[in-house]
Amino acid sequence: MPAAALKSKPLPTQSTAKRPVLLDLPYVPVQKRPLPPGRPRQWYVTHNRRLKAMRLAIALLDSGVYMPNQARNETIRDTAEMIGVHPPSDTTCHMVRAFMRYAR
Repeated sequence: MPAAALKSKPLPTQSTAKRPVLLDLPYVPVQKRPLPPGRPRQWYVTHNRRLKAMRLAIALLDSGVYMPNQARNETIRDTAEMIGVHPPSDTTCHMVRAFMRYAR
């Protein structure tokens, strides 16, 4: 029997499934590392905002929101609540849409 016949079929993804695939929440949080010391406060604020926006953009993409115009502030805030992140500001919501726009 050929080896290809023994391989199991891959799990469906959002784009190949007949029905929407539920959001797969992370099982173990990523290990946090300390941020580099000595930077201005604004650098830390921007850095953390980017990380939060990136997490939200990934969660939106996993849930089937692919276009930035589909991601209204309410949708982003609902996703933040679903994944256990504090509600984002309007600036962070704008950044989420920018990540979705330029990730292509």
